[in-house]
Amino acid sequence: MIEIHAVTIDAAEPYELATWWSRATGLPLWDAEPGDTEVAIRTHQDPFLLFIKVPEGKTVKNRVHLDVNGTDGRTRDEEVERLLDLGAKIYQDHRNPDGTGWVTMLDPEGNEFCVCRSQAEKDG
Repeated sequence: MIEIHAVTIDAAEPYELATWWSRATGLPLWDAEPGDTEVAIRTHQDPFLLFIKVPEGKTVKNRVHLDVNGTDGRTRDEEVERLLDLGAKIYQDHRNPDGTGWVTMLDPEGNEFCVCRSQAEKDG
């Protein structure tokens, strides 16, 4: 058996991208300064998000991505709007007329992530 320690995301500018994800998730930067080549955002438990500097840019679709949903009573659609205000972009919209589905978005460096319905929306 293994334990997932971190989810690592390649970045051109780790501090800036981690700062964006910190604002998006509400998780704090962990012992980081501008210019750091490895920056984490985390709670006191694993796994955490680790952003590392790489020389090459993103060229193809992510093979692994994060699925997120709103907290504090926000719906999927409200969360999409909040993330757009933070600088994310919609990549593919998979929302259905019956309320199911998700939205694939891009963070400021073009990494895909999906915004899904909250459990309350699924149960409602």
